[in-house]
Formats: sequence, structure tokens, C-alpha cells
Amino acid sequence: MVVMAWGALAAPAPHVRIASLAQLPTPLPNPYDPAADAKAEVAAARAKARADGKLLLIDLGGAWCGDCRVLAGLMEQPEIAEFVRAHYVVVNVDVGRENRNLDIPAHYGVKSMEGVPSLLIVDSQGRLVNAGHVAALADARSMTPQALADWLARWTD
Repeated sequence: MVVMAWGALAAPAPHVRIASLAQLPTPLPNPYDPAADAKAEVAAARAKARADGKLLLIDLGGAWCGDCRVLAGLMEQPEIAEFVRAHYVVVNVDVGRENRNLDIPAHYGVKSMEGVPSLLIVDSQGRLVNAGHVAALADARSMTPQALADWLARWTD
């Protein structure tokens, strides 16, 4: 799988039915489990992504983070969930207050967190394809639902 730069051969983003993040159902989901074995979950997700010919999406965040939970809520919207299932294998990693499981982003060359949520998009060769854009959704609450969907589509082919 070859991932191209923004807009070049990326899969078309799904059309998001909601116009505002305020329309997300509440309570917002909390997909981050501080008790999870993050390394084992990432390894299993990486193997599944490789076997399925999909990208690995590692969502680094925490329950305390409003932007993380907004992103999780948006990813549960049917049109986004279908798109994500078609292109990604997702694993959520609790990073606490950016002080837990930091060896996971470090493995992909991310030496310091620049905010959460941070998304690592990894190809079948184990390369981080969104280097320089890992923390782009750290202000998810200020984005439109469609802009978030467009960002997720950006890395696909």
C-alpha cells in the first residue's frame, strides 16, 4: 500500500451527516483504557492491519481530554465508522497526561508529545506516514466534522 501526499490518490472522504460537533451523542465515548497492555494491543493491531492490507491507526489520548473524546465520538458516526473500518485498523492507547505508554510513539520516531489526541498512521512496512502531522487533531473541538473526516481520508489510497 502506497500512501500519497494530501489529495494525491487519497480515498474520498465520507460525507458527514452532522454539521456540528455539538450534534454528537453524549456522553462522549472513552476508548482509552489505562489498564490495557498497550504494547500487546498495538502489536496485535499491527499484525491485523498488515494481514488485512490496511493502515494502522494508533490513537494516543486520555479520558481527561475533551478533544480525544470528541474525535472518538465522531469516529462512531456511521459514515465515519464505515470509512475507518474500510481503511484502518484502530488501536486506542491511553497516554495519561502524556506520561504513559510514550515508548509507543517513540518507536515511530515521535520523541515528544505535542498534544492529544495524537494519531500515528502506520503503513504495512511499519513506517509512520503522517510524520509532522501527528498532533494535527489536538484541537479537534475547533474543527468541523467534515474537516475531521477529510483529515482521516488524507492518508488513505
